[in-house]
Amino acid sequence: MDQIQHKYIEANGLKLHVAEIGAGESVTSFADLISDLVAIVDALGIPKVFLIAKDFGARPAYFFALLHPERVSGVITLGVPFVPPGPFTYDKYLPEGFYILRWREPGRAEADFGRLDAKTVVRNVYILFSKSELPIAGENQEIMDLVESSTPLPAWFTEEDLEAYGELYTKSGFRTALQVPYRSFEEKFNFPNMKVEAPALLIMGEKDYVLKFPGMEDFVKSGQVKIFVPNLETTYVPDGSHFVQEQFPDQVNQLILTFLNKHM
Repeated sequence: MDQIQHKYIEANGLKLHVAEIGAGESVTSFADLISDLVAIVDALGIPKVFLIAKDFGARPAYFFALLHPERVSGVITLGVPFVPPGPFTYDKYLPEGFYILRWREPGRAEADFGRLDAKTVVRNVYILFSKSELPIAGENQEIMDLVESSTPLPAWFTEEDLEAYGELYTKSGFRTALQVPYRSFEEKFNFPNMKVEAPALLIMGEKDYVLKFPGMEDFVKSGQVKIFVPNLETTYVPDGSHFVQEQFPDQVNQLILTFLNKHM
């Protein structure tokens, strides 16, 4: 059982006695996701793995490879390349209405999403993030306001898909999905080596909005990313969006299988 902690606070000439017990609700972090990966492969008794990650899942996948290189046969990421940890700088280059800046703010997205049911939030996310431009709200807008209620779903995303996702988020809520990644970008890591030596594959849709992040397209296409991932192969899917694996599942599956067969 937790011990009661006592402390005294002086405010406006008053000395207050505060008694507290427990550590409060824990906050999920990227480090937790990496620890979960370690626990899963340990529990399954798998000495080495290929990691396949989508979106900001690239971060824990690559960080796992940096921390446990002896356990990684290869890394495949979809939509997001390796990005080295460092200070969060998007606020210097993008307007205040940029979606990450809005969702980093505790309570902002919760209030925005809370006006809608979970199914509608998922619908809006798929419509908004399947476009090729960065989602940026105006001064008197929230991110969910960027999607008109009459806008149809992408042709490759069905009502059945929407029902399934909506039901899951109705049960779980969006708290952890907002905490990681949006409120965890500045989490500190100490890596013995900032180079992923394992074979790696990046699959990007040619119309993925992530390529519009400041400096991102040049970082990938100029080969700067290979400073950190020297054995990286990059494949662009024509007309592919950020959800390229759902938009072109057969093509993406074949790219993954070809990479696995090459490196197994």
